Amino acid sequence: QVHVEESGGGLAQPGESLRLSCAVTGSSLSIATVGWYRPAPGKERDLVADIMSDGTTNYAPSVADRFTISKDNAKNTVYLQMDSLKPEDTAVYYCTYASDYDLDRYWGQGTQVTVSS
Repeated sequence: QVHVEESGGGLAQPGESLRLSCAVTGSSLSIATVGWYRPAPGKERDLVADIMSDGTTNYAPSVADRFTISKDNAKNTVYLQMDSLKPEDTAVYYCTYASDYDLDRYWGQGTQVTVSS
C-alpha cells in the first residue's frame, strides 16, 4: 500500500522561495516516477515537474527556469524547490507516485501554496 504525503506549502511574497516535500511510504522512488501537479482554472491538473526513477526530470515551461525537482532515494522523499515565486503560482500542489512496474498511480492530499503581497 503506497501512501503519498505533501508538506511545505504556505504563504510567500512574490520573489520569495518555498520548498515542498513529498514523502512516500510503501514503495521505493528507485522504481517510480514522482510528479508535482497543480490545477489550472477550468482545466485538469497540469504537470509542474516530475522526476523518473533514473533521475530524468521534466518541467512545465512556465516554471522551468524557477523550480527544481529532486529526490533522495534513501529518504523516499521528493522535493520541489520553488524560487522567484509569482502570484500565478498560487495553487494546491499535489504529488503523485507512479510505479515503473504497474499502472497504479497514487496521489497525496495536496499542500496549499499562496503567493501574495
